Amino acid sequence: MSSPIFALADEYVTLFARLHPMYAGMAGIKGDFGVASDLGPDATGERAKLGRDTLARLGSLESTGAADDLARLHMAERLESEAALFDAGEWRRALRVPYGLIQSLCSYVDLAPRGNEGQWRTTISRIRAIPEMLATWRQTMNAGIAAGETVAIRQVVEGARQARRNAESRVFDKHVKAYGSGSQAGDLAAAADAAYAAFIWVAEYLETQYAPHAVARDGVGEERYLLAARNTLGATLDARDAYEWGWEELHRLEDEMSAEAAKIVPGATLDEVIAHLDSTDLLTDHEAYLDWLSEKHHGALEALNGVHFDIDPRLMNLDVELVHGSSAGSAYYSGPSEDLSRPGRTWWPVAAREKFAVWGELTTVFHEGVPGHHLQIGQTKIVGDGLSRFAKSAGSISGHAEGWALYAERLADELGWHSDPATRLGMLKGSALRAARVVIDIGWHLDLPLPPAEAKRHGEKWNFDVALEVLTQRGRIASHRAHPEIVRYAGWPGQAICYKLGERAWIAARDEAKAAAGADFDLKAWHTRALNLGPIGLDNLAGVLRG
Repeated sequence: MSSPIFALADEYVTLFARLHPMYAGMAGIKGDFGVASDLGPDATGERAKLGRDTLARLGSLESTGAADDLARLHMAERLESEAALFDAGEWRRALRVPYGLIQSLCSYVDLAPRGNEGQWRTTISRIRAIPEMLATWRQTMNAGIAAGETVAIRQVVEGARQARRNAESRVFDKHVKAYGSGSQAGDLAAAADAAYAAFIWVAEYLETQYAPHAVARDGVGEERYLLAARNTLGATLDARDAYEWGWEELHRLEDEMSAEAAKIVPGATLDEVIAHLDSTDLLTDHEAYLDWLSEKHHGALEALNGVHFDIDPRLMNLDVELVHGSSAGSAYYSGPSEDLSRPGRTWWPVAAREKFAVWGELTTVFHEGVPGHHLQIGQTKIVGDGLSRFAKSAGSISGHAEGWALYAERLADELGWHSDPATRLGMLKGSALRAARVVIDIGWHLDLPLPPAEAKRHGEKWNFDVALEVLTQRGRIASHRAHPEIVRYAGWPGQAICYKLGERAWIAARDEAKAAAGADFDLKAWHTRALNLGPIGLDNLAGVLRG
C-alpha cells in the first residue's frame, strides 16, 4: 500500500535500523546498516528523538482508509509508550537478566547467516563488534550511576555471572568449529577471544564499579511498574484486579490439574504424578530430544495447514535448534527475516540437562512454533501491503504476542491434541506457571500482601525466596528453570504478566466474535483476520477485531 502514513512507517524502520544495526540484524531488516550499535547515552537519545519526531509527523498526516487507521493506531501507541519510558529514565537502567543485552549479543551472532565466505564475514564482524558495543553500553550504565537511577543488586550479580558464563563456556566456539580451517579461521578465532575478554571485563565492571551503586530492593514500585506494564501489554493495567484474578486463575488450574492427574495414577497426589512422569516419560540424549522437537513442530504445521489455518508455504520452513551454554531458562523464538531468507526458529536451551521430560514440553512446542509464535509473527511478514513496515518489523507487543502463544496452547487442547492425559497435564501445568507469574510479578514489584490463606503457606511478604517457592510449588516449574525465571521477573517488570493477561484478552475477543456471529462463526476465518491485523495493544485488540 502507498500512503503518507505507510511511507512514514517505512522511513522510521529504515532510520531506526541505521541508528541501531544490531536491532536491524536481529530483526532481519533488509539492507546494509553496518554491524555495531552505539549503546551510549547520545545514541540512545538520538533513537528516542527519532521516535518522538516520527510521532509528531504521524499526527499531522491524513488517513486514506482502514489500513492507514490501523497503522496510525499501532505506531502511535508504540511510540508514545517508548517515549514515556525514555522520559522516565528507564534507558539508564540498561541491564536485564537473562533476556537482556548480554544474552542478545549471543543471539545476534547466532542469527547471522553462514552459507558462504561473505556471510561468514558477517558472523566475524558481529563477534568483533561485541567489545565496542559493550564499551558504549557501559557509558549508559555510568549515566545511570550519575543520575542515581540504577538497577537492583540482584541484576548486577546475575549479569556478572551471565557474562562470565558466556566467556567460560566459550559460546562462539561452536562457530569456530563449524567454520573449520578456511581462510578466515584466524580472524574468527581472534574475534571470539576478544569477545570473551570483553565479557570478563563486563563482569568485573559490574562487580567492582557498578555494584556499590546498585539498589537493594528488587521491586520497582507501582509507578515504574505501571509504566513498564503499559509498554509490554499495550494497555493500562488495573494491577490489583489482575493480582486477584491471577490467584483465582491459579486455584482453578490447580483443581483441573488434580482431576487430570487422577486419570494417570489414581489415588496419587499431583506432585506424585508429576514425579512419576518425570521419571518415566523421558528422552535421554540431545539427539533424541532434537528429533522429537523437530517431529512435533513439523507435525503441527502439517496438521493445521488448510484445516484451521491457511499457512503460507514460506512459513512451512521452521528451524529447531538446541542451545548449549545458555543462561536462559526457557525456550524462545526468533522470527523470519524481512525478506524471509532467514526462516523462523525455535531455540531450546539444554543447560546441563541430559534427561528431557517431554510430556511437559509438547505444549511449549505449540507455544513457540505453531499455532503460536511462528504462525503469528511469520504471518506479519507475508501478509502483504495491508500492514505497515512498522507493524511487520518494529512494533511487537509482548502482551499481544505472548497472549496469542498461550491462546495457541489452549487451542491445541481444544483441537484434541492433548488426548493423552500426561501431555494435557503438561499444558495445564504450563498455564498454572503463567498464572503464578501474574501474582508473583505484580505482588513482588508492588509489595502487595499475599491473600490470608496463601500467606499461611508461603509467608505474608513477597521477596525472592517467597517468589521462588510460589513458582516451584504452585507454578510447578522445572527445577533448571526456576532461578533464572525469578531473576527475569525482577529485571523485566511487567513482562511476566503478558502471557495470562494476553490470553485473557484473546479469549474475550474470540468469545465476543462467537456471540455476535452465532451459528455462523467461522474459527478459521477469525484466525485469519486476527493474524492479518498484525500486532495490536491489548486495549485496542477487541475493538479492532470487532471493526
